[in-house]
Amino acid sequence: MSAVVSTGKSPYARRIERARVLLREQTAAAELLLFYIEIAGLQQTIYAEVETAELDPLVRRFPDLLALTDRFAPQLAAFAWERLSSGESRLDALRARWESSMELDPRASFFAHALLAPFALKLASRGAPAAAAIQPSCPFCGSKPGMAVLRPEGEGGRRFLLCSLCSTEWLFRRILCPNCGEEDRSKLPAFVPESPAHVRIEACDSCGTYLKAIDLTKYGLAEPVVDELATVTLNIWAEEHGYVKIAPNVMGM
Repeated sequence: MSAVVSTGKSPYARRIERARVLLREQTAAAELLLFYIEIAGLQQTIYAEVETAELDPLVRRFPDLLALTDRFAPQLAAFAWERLSSGESRLDALRARWESSMELDPRASFFAHALLAPFALKLASRGAPAAAAIQPSCPFCGSKPGMAVLRPEGEGGRRFLLCSLCSTEWLFRRILCPNCGEEDRSKLPAFVPESPAHVRIEACDSCGTYLKAIDLTKYGLAEPVVDELATVTLNIWAEEHGYVKIAPNVMGM
């Protein structure tokens, strides 16, 4: 299990580089990727600033996130100016998302998630507890998986789940739904597009959920968080076929 694969660069530097590459390849997601690049730049700053496990310092970054959001999603920003205008309401949203103590409005969750992700990633990078043999939620922060990642091993690949919040990875069985535990292969369909061939939909007909799998055995230069985000057309395909995503990504999708 790991939180971050070390290459000498910060995780956000790698993600921003990959997003810039995908801007040229995934034109349908260009606006989304431009917004993500701005958010990832802010997250990189937050990641470098994290020193303790206290949430309070994150509140001062709300105005920065609001300014970015106002440029790309003004209606979302308007919600925050109305409903998350005070330091107390912003801290409450952060606590609710971090502790999973209450259901948040998806719009409030977007802001809390964007600020918490680098905080959680930094804490997870300092060491996470061992995962159970079959664990459907993150062994570090308890969040649901945001995607699956297939990493090369021998002549095949091993399936890991990647946390939707802190990016911790943990080993998980290939034929098993992480949402309901279904293990009947006939009820676990997969959709593999012609392009990009390294990203596919893994669905479950028993509970009606799905997540994307990033296959690094097919394309090792992929950055899972960014490649998952850039393939928004696969989200549309899955939703048109009646599937609901197990957990949204940092952009709320």
